Parts: sequence; structure tokens; C-alpha cells
Amino acid sequence: MMHIKIDDRTGEASVTPASGQSGGKPIWDIRTEEQPFAVLASADIDKTNRYGQEIDLIELNKRNGHALPVGRSLFINENPAVGTNPNRNKQHGFFFTADNCIGCHACEAACAEKNETPPHLAFRSVGYVEGGSFPDYKRMNISMACNHCDDPVCLKGCPTRAYTKHAEYGAVLQDPETCFGCGYCTWVCPYNAPQLDPVKGQVSKCNMCVDRLEVGLKPACVAACVGNALDFGVIEQIPKGREQARVEIPGFPSPEITQPNIRFQQIKELPDEMKRTDSMPLKYHKDAKGRYRPAVDQKKGQARHWNIARLSSRENPLVLFTLAAQTAAGAFAWQFLGAQAGVDGFVAFGQSALYAPLAILNFLLVSFGLFMSTLHLGKPQRFYRGFNNLRYSPVSREGLGIAIFIGALGLHIVCSLPANSLFQSLVSALFGFDVAPLGQIAAGSAVGFGFLAVLGSTVGLYYMTRCYRIKARPFWDHWQVATAFAGSALSLGSLLVGAVLVATLAASGENYQAAALACAGGLTLGLAVEAIGHVAHARAMGHAGHEGGASYYIQSTTFGNTYLLRNAMLALNLLLAAGLLAAMLGQAQFGLFTLLGWVGVGVASIASSVIGRALFYVLVVPTTMPGAFFWKNKGFEEHARDIGLANLPQVGVAPLRHYP
Repeated sequence: MMHIKIDDRTGEASVTPASGQSGGKPIWDIRTEEQPFAVLASADIDKTNRYGQEIDLIELNKRNGHALPVGRSLFINENPAVGTNPNRNKQHGFFFTADNCIGCHACEAACAEKNETPPHLAFRSVGYVEGGSFPDYKRMNISMACNHCDDPVCLKGCPTRAYTKHAEYGAVLQDPETCFGCGYCTWVCPYNAPQLDPVKGQVSKCNMCVDRLEVGLKPACVAACVGNALDFGVIEQIPKGREQARVEIPGFPSPEITQPNIRFQQIKELPDEMKRTDSMPLKYHKDAKGRYRPAVDQKKGQARHWNIARLSSRENPLVLFTLAAQTAAGAFAWQFLGAQAGVDGFVAFGQSALYAPLAILNFLLVSFGLFMSTLHLGKPQRFYRGFNNLRYSPVSREGLGIAIFIGALGLHIVCSLPANSLFQSLVSALFGFDVAPLGQIAAGSAVGFGFLAVLGSTVGLYYMTRCYRIKARPFWDHWQVATAFAGSALSLGSLLVGAVLVATLAASGENYQAAALACAGGLTLGLAVEAIGHVAHARAMGHAGHEGGASYYIQSTTFGNTYLLRNAMLALNLLLAAGLLAAMLGQAQFGLFTLLGWVGVGVASIASSVIGRALFYVLVVPTTMPGAFFWKNKGFEEHARDIGLANLPQVGVAPLRHYP
């Protein structure tokens, strides 16, 4: 290790290496001009923080049944040395004095220099909110990085287990090489801490400058702060000259989500309403308790637009993945369970030559969905790492459920083929071999694998829903997500099965009345479930003041006409489907107009599903920290791309590429 000594005369820090340091590069090369304010202070430590959690992380881990060595090395730069900081195993955190921040961005520059981040990434960024009127117009700057939370949702959400909450300093560290670039941690974090690099296809973030901490220095951003706004130390230690240690200020998301390890001071009086200067349609109102709460800021008025081209986003692969997987899950459940339940028409179809081809179609659909979800990754070749965090991550559990579904479905198809007349004829013609006896042997296995496939798809769809119930994205954190996904599985799955099943039975002269009614009922029910969810969601978000309300405002204005089209298609579809279903119940035979009506319902269902799912991804507004006019401003990024300014790397607008 290294020891730091402050010269009483000059105030400069001198460094002497400690005995025993070996291996790899030095933990941190301390510059001779390090000033005293850059050195970590030692003071009395509280036993617990304001959330009731122990600050001594070794004791906390012992109480939770995880014994950790006190002198464990972080192996920084492959150096096995251990720091001499007496508070090394205490939870540390940042202290930000908003009254002192002058918005010079020195902290950003120091962080970028130390971590060698490209212009389009920033582990620490400075935004601001403004309010009041001339001459009493006030601005409050906010410098924010990772808060190394007590309950890090990024760690629990990451499917690859790239995150670790260390007993050393309480640092939440992330390994970019383990990450495969799904970006889920960027969804669940309320503070924009994880940064997805679309060029390298991986996430990275603030590492608390643990290499500097190990040699007794504060993080680079703190050492560079010229306004004495940033400080750092053991959490709940109020720095000298400070009066407050608040857990939130205007623009900061609710600390209840993750229990972040950052404390604030903001004493200067601010207006009752503070506005963001970025394009996010949000502002902040002071409530009766003096706390600022988000509210919708209608920056672009009430005019409705189409913006069809802007429905395309980085999440396009997930649009196709979710719709394909839900369609395949619903279709196979109808196809298989209908036959097992003895429903007229389904039994006959189960014994027909087209049962296996439809199952194969479902297999191809879910395979296509999985392929598209892999394309969403920054590093598609590392898709197998998605199962690493089954203990916590809904993404891992969703992947496991879908994997069980596709695996069991494949085995179901294999076991069903020997009983299939088309397969029997093909094998007999090519090889002169009768596989019919194998069909009788494999029938039981086919049924077992079929039930396993249904179970796997159910688990996969459940955790697919859980993936989007995110507190940091209030627009998604509503039960409507479940109705949308279940509705798509019911309606699109019934549509696919109905089209194949009715055509097959009609061609073979079998009675298809009951089967057609069942599929028509499933399609109608799916549309009804989806419509109920949309109505409830619109009411909830239309009256919400948080980011969900901002998403609803964007939905009603920026995409207003597209949103109305989707709603109209869904409503008319539901009415037409209900009318056709009622007519079918009173008909002995289904006529041409009934068939054409269902074709129209099917086409409109597919169109409304694609539009609705694209809106689902494009509209969501996360609990973002305020940006600036040029930096961390989605509106400026879109403008820069439109005029070609984004082609200049120094502008800091991320390229649209997902990986090299």
C-alpha cells in the first residue's frame, strides 16, 4: 500500500509506499500536488444509517449469514495489496451541497479523464432546474453519479450478475466484460447511473474510485470540485461547515426505491415550482411538507401528431420478441390443451396431419422471438449469460421459462411426428420404414412434454410481465402490462390456431363449429382483456403527476393520432369480434361474410398489436435526473441527429450502432 502525509507548511500530500505491496500495477499513482481537501477524513461513525441498516458492512454481512474477511483485497490493477483506510468496511457515500454548485462541470471532466470515457458516456453528469421570474429567477445545479445504494436494483435486475455490492466501502461495482449489453440495469436504476455504450455493446458505471479510496483519497470528481459542492466519506457523516443531510432535492427521484447513499444540503429558498430545461415534459412542485414532487409540464401544447417514423426504436427487437413469444405460447396452449380437454374439433385436429406442422410453426415463432431478443443485446454471442442471476433477475427467469417452453415444445414435436400421417408417408417413401409403432410408444411422452411446454410458457410470460413492473418507470409499473401481454397471447394465439384448425377441418370434411367458436371466443376475450387494461391505464396515467403522466402526455400529443388509431382499431375490433361471435352462436353453418369478418378482425388485431407494442417501448419516461440544454437532453440529441451535428463525436451524442 501507500501512506499519505500532509505537509503542515505547504499543505501538499506526499506519498510513501508501504511494505508488502506487490503484484500488478500500483493501486493508484498519487500525484504530488494532491491537496488536503482530497484526502479522506476520519471521524466518529454512526452505527446505522437513516434507513436502519448497519454502516459496518462486515457486521451486516455476518448478521445476514455471510462471513467476509476484513482484509479482503479488491485486486485493483491485479494488485493484491489491501488499503489502510480504517473505515474501509464502512458504507461510504457522496455529499452534495446544491447551494455551492456553480455548474462548472469540473467533476464531469475529472471523472471522464480518470475513467477514459468516450464523449457520449458520462459516469457523472451535471443537470439543473430553474424557477421563478425576473429579477428573482433561480437555478439549482445537480451533480449526480452512482449512489451505491443499500438496495441496488441494478444488481438484482442484471441477468448476467455483472454487479457486486462490496463490503469494501459499500461500492456497487460492475464488470463490463461480464455484461452482455441488454441494458436492463439502465431501465431499473432511477438515477441514470449505469451507462450503456451502444458502440462497445456493454454497460459501465461509476466505481466510486475505489482505487483512490484504497490510498486514502476521495474520488476524482470530489477532488476536482471548485465550488466545494461535492464531498465524500462514510455515510451519515456531515462534512464540516454543513448543516443538513437530506435524502432528496428537487429533481431527485424517490429515495424509497433503492435507499441511495447520497446526502444533500439545499438551504437557499427556491420557488414553489422548478422546471427542467431539457425536453422532458416534467417540472417539480413543492408540497405542503416542503418536498418537491414531479408534475407534468406541457411544453409542446396539446396538438396531436402521427410521428409514425419515431415508433422505431432500439427496442424494435423486443417488440418482435414479445409478440412472437406470446403468440406462440397462446397458440400452442389452445392447440394442445383443447385436444387434451376433448373439445370437438380440437381432438380431430390433434389427430390430423397438420397438428405437427402447426406445432412446428409455433416452435419457429418462438425461435424467431428468441433470435430477435438476442439481437437486442450489445454482445449477442454471450446470450448464454442471461441465466446467471436466477435468484433475483426477472430477465433470467423469463429466459428460463421461454427456454423450457421451446425445449419441451421441440421434444413434443419429435414425439408427435411418428404418429403423423405425413411424416409416416415421407419416411416410408424415403427409407421404406414404418414408424407407426413408434407413434404409439411416444404418445405418452408427447403428452408429458406438451404439458411441460405449457408450464414453461406460463412461467416465461409471468416473468416477462415482471420485467416491466419497474418503479423507475411508472408508465410500465401498472397491471395493464399483464393484460396487454395476456391479451396478445389469447387473441393472436387464438387467431393463429383458428386459421389453421378451421381450414384443416373444413378441407377434411370434419365438423369445425365447436373449434371455431372456441377460437373466436379466445380472440374476443383477448381483445376484451387488452381493452380493459388500456382503459384503466389511461385513467391512471391521465391523472398522474409523475413520469407516468409525462408518458401519457407524450402519448396524447407527440403520438396522439397514432394512439387514437390504435384505440379505434382495438375498439372496433372488439365490437366486430363480439358481433361475429354472437352471430356464430345462432348459426348452424358459418357463411362467407362471417369468414371475411374474422379475416378483417385478424388483420386489424395484428396491426393494432404491433402499433401498441411499439408505443409501449417508445413512450416510457424513466425517473431521470434533470439534464441540461445540450447535455443529457433527448430533444437536443434528436435535433443533432436530424441536422448531422451528431456525426461530430465531441458533441457527445451516442451513435445508433448497438455493437462493433
